[in-house]
Amino acid sequence: MLEYKDALDLSKKLVTIDINVDIPYDLKKLEIQEPNIEALTKIFDELEFKNASQRILQSRAVKQQDQQTLFPTYTGQQKTVPEFKTIRDLQTDYILVDNLENREKLISQLLEAKEVCFDTETTNINPRVAELVGISFSIKEKQAFYVPFPSNKDESLKILDEFIPFFENSDILKIGQNIKYDLIVLKNYNIEVRGVLFDTMVAHYLLYPDQKHNLTHLAEAYLKYQMVPIEKLIGKKGKTQRNMRHIAIDRVKDYACEDADITFQIKNILTKELALQQLENLFFEIEMPLINVLTEMEYNGVNLDATFLKEYSKDISLKIRDIEQSIYSISKRQFNIDSPKQLGDILFNKLNIDSNPKLTKTKQYSTAEAVLQKLKDKHEIIPFILEYRSLKTLLGTFIDALPKIVNEKTGRIHTSFNQAIASTGRLSSNNPNLQNIPIRTAEGRKIRKAFIPTTDKHIFIDADYSQIELRLMAHLSQDENMLEAFRNKEDIHTATASKIFKVPKGEVTKEMRYQAKTANFSIIYGASAQGIAQSLEIPRSEAKTLIDGYFETYPKAKEYIKNSVTKARETEFVTTIKNRKRYLSQINSQNGLLRSYAERNAVNAPIQGSAADIIKIAMINIHKKFIENKLESTMLIQVHDELLFNVLITEEELVTKIIKTEMENAIELSIPLTVDISSGKNWEEVH
Repeated sequence: MLEYKDALDLSKKLVTIDINVDIPYDLKKLEIQEPNIEALTKIFDELEFKNASQRILQSRAVKQQDQQTLFPTYTGQQKTVPEFKTIRDLQTDYILVDNLENREKLISQLLEAKEVCFDTETTNINPRVAELVGISFSIKEKQAFYVPFPSNKDESLKILDEFIPFFENSDILKIGQNIKYDLIVLKNYNIEVRGVLFDTMVAHYLLYPDQKHNLTHLAEAYLKYQMVPIEKLIGKKGKTQRNMRHIAIDRVKDYACEDADITFQIKNILTKELALQQLENLFFEIEMPLINVLTEMEYNGVNLDATFLKEYSKDISLKIRDIEQSIYSISKRQFNIDSPKQLGDILFNKLNIDSNPKLTKTKQYSTAEAVLQKLKDKHEIIPFILEYRSLKTLLGTFIDALPKIVNEKTGRIHTSFNQAIASTGRLSSNNPNLQNIPIRTAEGRKIRKAFIPTTDKHIFIDADYSQIELRLMAHLSQDENMLEAFRNKEDIHTATASKIFKVPKGEVTKEMRYQAKTANFSIIYGASAQGIAQSLEIPRSEAKTLIDGYFETYPKAKEYIKNSVTKARETEFVTTIKNRKRYLSQINSQNGLLRSYAERNAVNAPIQGSAADIIKIAMINIHKKFIENKLESTMLIQVHDELLFNVLITEEELVTKIIKTEMENAIELSIPLTVDISSGKNWEEVH
C-alpha cells in the first residue's frame, strides 16, 4: 500500500480548497440584486437553453405574481420581504364598553350600520364548551369596541339580551373570521344570529384554496400587519397556559379589538377579489348559507351509546389477544408486535419471508401497510399481523376514544365541519373525524352501531347520492353511451362491463362487473394501467386492455379527459359547475411526478368539486324546508355524498319526501340525480 502514498497525498491536495488566496472583494457586490432579465433572456436564446429559460424566467415571474398577490401594496423594488407594522405603529381607536350607558350607545351605532364585524373572546377553543369572556365589534376601519362579560352566566345573559336587536337584525351584514365558531358560542347563550354572513376565512379559501387562511396570515399578506399573538396573552399551549378570563381587561381589549378591526379591513379587500374572480355567487349563495346549516349540526351533535362501545371494547381486546397468541405460535417466540424493528427482524431474519426486503431511510426493514399487503400471500403470519393492526387501530382511534370526547352537558359528540381545508371543496370533519368511521370491515362497521337517535321516539334516516361522480362525468363529457345507461336506469357497472367485454348484460359475471366498476371510478381519479393492475391484482397488460376497452365504450369520456388536461395547462386551474376553482400550478412542471399528479387533478377536481357543490346546495335547501315546516328532525352528519338525519318518527314521511326532493333537484344535469334512502335504529342499520 505504501507505493501509492504519493498518489494519496496528491489526491488530498487536489480536493482541498486553498483558503489562503488573496482575492480582492467588495461586500456591496455580494448583495443579492435583481437580475438583468433582458440580458439573461438574450443569453438563453443565443445558447438555446430552452428548459433553463422556462425554469428560471417563468418561475421568477410566478414568484413575482405570488408576491403581488400576498403583499398587494408591496412594489418589490426595494426589499424582498415587507416590514410589518404592529398595533404600536397605528393610530387606532379601540374603546372599552363596560357599562350600561356605553353599551346602549354602541348598540345604537350597530343598528345604524349596514355591516358589522364581531368576534368573541372565550375560555376554550371548543365552541360547545367555551364560556364567553367578551365580544369585540368594528363598524369602520381602525376603530373597534370591546364589551367584557362576567363569569356568571346569568349576568352574561342579561348583557347579551341587550344585543339581541343587533344579532337578530336580518338587514345587517355580519362579518367574522371563522364566524361559525362565534355563532355556536352565542347559541350556547340562546342568541340566534340572523342576516347575511361574510366569513373572511372562507372567502380567502375560495380565492386561494391551497394557502393559509388564518387571520395572522391574512393580516400579513394584505395589510403588511403583524397581529398580537395569542401566546403573548395566555402563554404557550400546555399546563401553564392561562385562561383569557384571567388576563388584564385592557390587554384583552386591545387584542380583541384588533381581531375585529383587522377582519373588517380584510373583508373590504376580499369583497373586491371575489367580484374580480367571479366567485360572489359561490360565496354568498352556497358557502355563507351553509355556515348556518353546519352551526346547527355541530351544536346539536350526535348521540353515542357509550355502554355498547365499552362492551365492544372487551370483545375486540379478547380478539386482539387471540391474534397475538397466533402470531407468537407461528413465529415460535414472543416479541413486541407494535415495534417495527422487532417485527422486521422476525419477518425477514427469522422467517425469511422476503429475500430482498424493502428498507426504510434508517436502514431498518420496512413493515409498512403497503409492504405487508404485497406479502400477505407469502406467509401465514402476514394476515394475522394485518388484522392485529387493524383491530388495534379500531380500538385506540374509535372504540375507546369516542366515549372520552362525549360532551358532559349534552351527552353527545360534537364534531367540527371544516369548509376551508379540502381544496376540492369537500367538507372535512375533525375532533372527532366522523367522516372516517370505518365501513369496509365487519368490525369497523359495527362501531356505527354506537351512533343512535336522541330518543326512542326518533329514528335515523340516511340519504346517499347514487354514483354522483359517474353521473357528473356523463354530464360533463356528454358521452351518449354513458348518458343512455343512466337515463335507462341501468346498473352503470354492468352496462360498462357489457360493452367492454362485448357480452350481453345478462352474461356479465361478478368479476366482469367488479373490473368495470374499478375502471369507472379509477379513470375518474386518473389511475394509470399500473394503478388499476395493482388494485385488481391483474397483469398490467390486462389493465391496459381494460382502459382501452373503457375508452372505446365511452369515447367522449376520453375526449373530456384530454380536453380537461389541455385547458388546465393553459390556465393552470380548473372549475366546478359552480365556478369553484382548483389551482394546478404544477401542471406544466418539468417534474414528471408533480405534473402527472396535477393532470389527475385536472380531471378529478371538477367532478369531485361539483359533487361537493351539489350536496352543499341540498343541505342548505333541506335545512330551509325543515325550518319552514317547523320540524323537530335535524341533520346530523355529512360524509361527502351521504347525509344522516335524526328524525322524529311522526315526521318520517314528510322528512323523507323533503330529503329526496331537495337532493335530487339540487341542480339540473343532463341526467337525473338519484338518492338511496334508508332508515333504522342506528347508523349501522341505515348504511
